[in-house]
Amino acid sequence: MELILLENILNLGNIGDKVKVKDGYGRNFLLKKRKALRFNKENLDLVSKQKDQLNKKNIELKNKYKETANLINGKNVIFKRECKENGELYGSVKPKEITNLIKEKMNVEVSPSQIILKNELNKIGSFKVEVHFHSEVKANITIKIEKFQSK
Repeated sequence: MELILLENILNLGNIGDKVKVKDGYGRNFLLKKRKALRFNKENLDLVSKQKDQLNKKNIELKNKYKETANLINGKNVIFKRECKENGELYGSVKPKEITNLIKEKMNVEVSPSQIILKNELNKIGSFKVEVHFHSEVKANITIKIEKFQSK
């Protein structure tokens, strides 16, 4: 499927680029979320005319996300969990739980899809996690998982 991007998308392209993607990704994500248009002459002309406006909107969005990223960058989030004798958790910490704790502790909205986990968080310890707000804006937070002490 060939599309024209309406936003800068990490590892794909910039505003106005013609990209070739798999049908499912194009239909279910890019087109559905209005991040792209189908490639044809009319849409190409439309994007060419609106490119300045789209770039301005992109810069505003990027600046908004930079402020949000600065609020959480370098911060620690602590989870207390029950674990086995060897330090493994009975379950793992999921992106949804991380976003809920960030909202509760720091009052910042982050969606689970923005959290990039390199490994599963299923042991006691500290883990670096990236939060991708925008194709050009990232923040790093530290997830600390501590043993829950029941009394």
